[in-house]
Amino acid sequence: MTDVTNKFPTPSSATELVDRAQQLAGMTLAEAAELAKVKVPKSLVKEKGWIGLLLETLLGADAGTKAEPDFTELGIELKTLPISYTGKPLETTFVSVAPLTGINGETWHTSHIYRKLKRVLWVPIIADKTLAVADRTIATSFLWTPSPQEEQLLKQDWQELTDMIALGQVEQINGRIGQVLQLRPKAANSQVKTQAFDQHGRPFMTLPRGFYLKTQFTQQLLNAHLRIN
Repeated sequence: MTDVTNKFPTPSSATELVDRAQQLAGMTLAEAAELAKVKVPKSLVKEKGWIGLLLETLLGADAGTKAEPDFTELGIELKTLPISYTGKPLETTFVSVAPLTGINGETWHTSHIYRKLKRVLWVPIIADKTLAVADRTIATSFLWTPSPQEEQLLKQDWQELTDMIALGQVEQINGRIGQVLQLRPKAANSQVKTQAFDQHGRPFMTLPRGFYLKTQFTQQLLNAHLRIN
């Protein structure tokens, strides 16, 4: 996205942001890319974040690389969600990198993942595997704030996974742990390593981990907000 020539202003309110996002509904990624004056890649294998960057540009996200929600003044994170023609999420949703050290004393409300999920603008993308990248279509966006029940589920999973990290059990964590949230390796390749601690408090190097929302959870969000059956 380094060749962006059009600059889009940051929305001044959540309503303005949602309105702007919903105006993109029905556009193919080729049409959206034309607005931003960028080229559509033929494949996303080496450009996995391209769709998110395109939408950040068009919607005026201002966080850049800062560890803040994409729309810093509004406290709103932008999440794209690839879905099938029938409205089924095609993959889990990455939320944030999980800290593997220095987590003593951290609580749910002070965690980075809480700030990322406190308020989310979801932009579903019809991205069936039969579609070329250019032909994928932006669906109707919606703004989501976790309900008390949803937040409790997220908090419980975060606490369980964070406790395992703190107890030196990061290598025992797999994708089945957690009802709505999971912890998985998150690295460009197997050569990327970060520090963690084992059960005896000894440092060792391991793959970075990331928090992901499970597809059954995002399916429930789609069902509730877009009335998908």
